[in-house]
This record gives sequence, C-alpha cells and structure tokens, in this order.
Amino acid sequence: MADGYVALPNGWERVSADGPGPFVTKEVFRNPEGELVKWRSRAHRKGTGRDEGRSVWRPHAVDWWIGVGFALGSLCFAVAAMASQWASAPRPAIGVTFFVGSLFFTSAAYLQYWEVVNVERGPLHKRARRRLRPASWEPRRIDWLASLIQLAGTLFFNVSCFAGMKHGLDVKQENLRVWTPDAAGSICFLAASELAFAEVCGRWVCLHGRSKSWRITGLNMLGSIAFGVAAVASLIEPSTTEPVSAAIENAGTAIGALCFLAGALMLLPAAKPSPVTSDAAA
Repeated sequence: MADGYVALPNGWERVSADGPGPFVTKEVFRNPEGELVKWRSRAHRKGTGRDEGRSVWRPHAVDWWIGVGFALGSLCFAVAAMASQWASAPRPAIGVTFFVGSLFFTSAAYLQYWEVVNVERGPLHKRARRRLRPASWEPRRIDWLASLIQLAGTLFFNVSCFAGMKHGLDVKQENLRVWTPDAAGSICFLAASELAFAEVCGRWVCLHGRSKSWRITGLNMLGSIAFGVAAVASLIEPSTTEPVSAAIENAGTAIGALCFLAGALMLLPAAKPSPVTSDAAA
C-alpha cells in the first residue's frame, strides 16, 4: 500500500496505511512522544479537531458554503422536476430553473474541489497561513478524484440544462445536445459518489449507519442512482419524438435532487469530527 499525501514532520513515523484499492484513506502515525495517531482523510479535510458547537450559521467555513450551494442547486432541480409533471407549467421557467440549479451545483463542486486541493498536508491542523492553490494534479488521492469527477459532472449538467432551454431542436439535436451531456453528468455523479463512499468506508462498500459522513455519502449515492435512471428515461425515441418515459425522468430527477438536498443540509451544522485520535504507545 502506498503512502498518503500527508507530509510527516521531523520525529514522526508512519506505522501503517490502508484504503480501498490503490488509495489511502486512513493511516497510523507515531509522534515524537511515542503516541499512535490515527488519521482519516475525510475527517482531516472536513474537521479541525475542535468542537465548534452545532450552529447551522457558519459562513466562515468553506464546508458550509459547499452545503449551501448543493442545497440550492438540489432545490432548483426538485422544484423544476416536479413542475414538469404538469402540462400547464411554463416550460421556459422550468428550463431556467434547471439551468440556475446547475450553476449552484458547479459553484459548490468547485468549492469542494478547492477544499481538497488546499487541505492541510501535515498530520495536524496548524492554522498557519499558506499559499492557496486554485487547482492541482493528484490522481492518486481518492478525494481529489471524487471531487474532480463531480465537478466535471456539474459542467456536463450546465451544458445539458443550457441546451434544454432552447426550443425547436429535432430528435438528433435533442439527444446530442441535451441527453448526451446529461447522461455523461449522471455517470460522473455515480463515479464520484462511489469514490466518496469508499473514502468514508475505507473500502468499496460498508454499513456504518451511525456515521454522519456515511449517511451523507449514502444519500449522494442514492441521488446519483436516481439521476442515472432519469437520464436513461429522458432519451428521445425517434419513432415518437418523445422521451422513453417522461414520468420516470421527472420522478428520478426529483427523487435524486431531494436526496442531494438532504445530504447537503447535513453539511450545515458545525459539529466537526476530529481528524486524528491518539493512543499511548505500548
């Protein structure tokens, strides 16, 4: 198993590293005092090691803005999908709502990627001032891959939602400009959700219902599956010039958006996990 991205200070020793496949999601270090320090990648990225209470108002935290962005995007998608069930609903307004929601998704996804890129590289959070980076290349990190793939998925949704606002497209144009990027975005969301789920589990699949991180990533996985079903159902059939099933398309989008909304709202409270725990060495 390869080492993770954590750079150890002088006097620290790497004892073990573990994770799904080639990725490292948890490690054990020994500090200069001889204590064993247990480290997990998601907890290290999301937490500071101190309890800040359970306030849902914390605009100083990047994670809070990520939750707000995904929540607003999910709400837009849910409202637009449910409104699409009624023939009397104004189609231009529905298209604009979907597109605005996709922009919220992309903004939140980039913040999530930015958080991953600029995570503290040492085993402990020092709160030292450091130069922030807009991007990086770290494909051996599971969190980096997950956030980049999800960001790519939101960009595909930007394209499909923008094209969906246009009228007068024939079947070929509809499938090429709307369905193809929509399907690609759904595939990206599925892949990113599985990588995020594996980061929490430390393996590809697990059951940890009491873990907040597990519930968040689990909801995102369900939302991604629902979006995938909606994408399949939205394919336009040349023989009828209608989608395979508009009802399934709208229901899948609405269910997926509500799952994403629930997961995003769970990011808002401030109770942060400790990124490391220490045990006295034997």
